[in-house]
Amino acid sequence: MRYDLVIFDNDGVLVDSEPISNRLLAAHLTELGHPTTYEDSIRDYMGSAMHRIHDLVYERTGQRLPDDFDDVFHARVFAAFTRELKPVTGVVDVLEKLSADGVPYCVASSGSHERIRVGHRTTGLDRWFDDARIFSSQDVGRGKPAPDLFLYAAERMGTAPERCVVVEDSPLGVQAAVAAGMDVHGFTAMTPADRLIGATQLFARMDELTDLLVRPRS
Repeated sequence: MRYDLVIFDNDGVLVDSEPISNRLLAAHLTELGHPTTYEDSIRDYMGSAMHRIHDLVYERTGQRLPDDFDDVFHARVFAAFTRELKPVTGVVDVLEKLSADGVPYCVASSGSHERIRVGHRTTGLDRWFDDARIFSSQDVGRGKPAPDLFLYAAERMGTAPERCVVVEDSPLGVQAAVAAGMDVHGFTAMTPADRLIGATQLFARMDELTDLLVRPRS
């Protein structure tokens, strides 16, 4: 009576990193001559792999970001994580319930493996995610909204796409899950519901998620 695999996005779903990351991304782009507000960053880049940020800036300005852009940005983000990062409220209870019930789960993130692991170590979520449960856009080359990452995670976890559900908080992630043929539950804590077009269900608090993960088998 449950999905065979729950695939979590990481940033904004497991760890409360989106406010930190988008604040720093907006500041970094602005320093480099690409004026960006926090709201701009949330709208344009939330859920993006780094290559998409480079591509969008180039498409809009005709200018390439510096070669060290990713390294500088990640150094600032990781430093801020150690000071500020928390798990998303209620997500530990969800993970405990899934584990107790024997429901397979994993994380599939646009972020790098290093970013995922730094966030998990900082918040204590590393106890729930060993290497076999962590998938990154680095593994597939194309980030969201392409379906590649979710399909790769499902394949590695031995589950058919139609038996998976994705938990996402970004429009790009919802698009990727839909393209992969998976159900997707859209988390609206930071993203307005009307931007998560295509989500199977919407929820605003993590304590609502467990009930959404139950469905009759087809």
